Amino acid sequence: MRLGINLGYWGAGMDGDNLAVAQEADRLGYDVCWAAEAYGSDAPTVLSWVAAQTERIDVGSAIMQIPARQPAMTAMTAATLDSLSGGRFRLGLGVSGPQVSEGWYGVKFDKPLARTREYVEIVRKAMTRERLSYSGEHWTLPLPDGPGKPLKLTVHPEREHIPLYIAAIGPKNLEQTGEIADGALLIFPSAEHLEETAIRHIRAGREKAGLTMEGFDVHPTLPIALGADVDALADMFRPYTALYVGGMGSRKQNFYNQLAQRMGYEKEAAEIQEKYLAGDKAGAAAAVPQRLIEQTALLGDVAAIADRMAAYAAAGVNTLTLSPAGFTLDERLAALRTGVEALERAGLA
Repeated sequence: MRLGINLGYWGAGMDGDNLAVAQEADRLGYDVCWAAEAYGSDAPTVLSWVAAQTERIDVGSAIMQIPARQPAMTAMTAATLDSLSGGRFRLGLGVSGPQVSEGWYGVKFDKPLARTREYVEIVRKAMTRERLSYSGEHWTLPLPDGPGKPLKLTVHPEREHIPLYIAAIGPKNLEQTGEIADGALLIFPSAEHLEETAIRHIRAGREKAGLTMEGFDVHPTLPIALGADVDALADMFRPYTALYVGGMGSRKQNFYNQLAQRMGYEKEAAEIQEKYLAGDKAGAAAAVPQRLIEQTALLGDVAAIADRMAAYAAAGVNTLTLSPAGFTLDERLAALRTGVEALERAGLA
């Protein structure tokens, strides 16, 4: 099993340390470094900055938002980053959510599966450097009855095939991801529930496309925190979990809340959402079950983290991306080193 790191959003308060974290992960042999975007920092700029100051580690977007860019622009960005990084770029895509898509980008959040499928088809076609023409429900290239003509990408990517990942949570999205992508970016993954909440749907998509799970990267992200007091460590992640389960989306359309329900936390998910949307963020955080945090984060000493890593490997995870937690740079770097030590202790290196 391979390891990755996720730097999260630039501007989240740890910016000065993020380059040091990425460079230490590079030195330790981590496989990939991801950066996120929502409605603040963009992922490609951060990744180009990291790639320029690292040597071996891949850089990936987790995610580049589909409503933010035309698919041909995404192909241009991917090709440029892959070329400049010496073949170290991974393209992670996702539809974002209705508030961001419609409120920030002015793009209607409808038919997300169909839009994703067309988007991926156009990006892949553009990356082949053939002349780009496409006729779909959401995109038509070139536009009919106008001066546009089929063009081809002028940049030569370092590789013919850039790995393409999709951030997926719901069953239908997971199935489609298995069908059309090279990997799935998962959030709030529980080793105990991974088969039922994610992998069986991915497998169905692979089978639909006449493929097996061979070569597909099941790639969850988990926070990691080292210490003896697991209760105190879990408290670090209560606001984060409450934000996603309670406030990341509307009352009717919150993918993370629905995931918590599928993991058996129906009552707790409803309470977290009710309090969060009422403005009681502290109450929402307090309502997050300890067990939910322990199932979706790596907490404790090296032995405990190694045991959890072994459980994820047994569940079918190929790459485990870590978000190293800590109040100081030294604590975050220690968490990175713990990840490597735990992987070796579990016999997974």
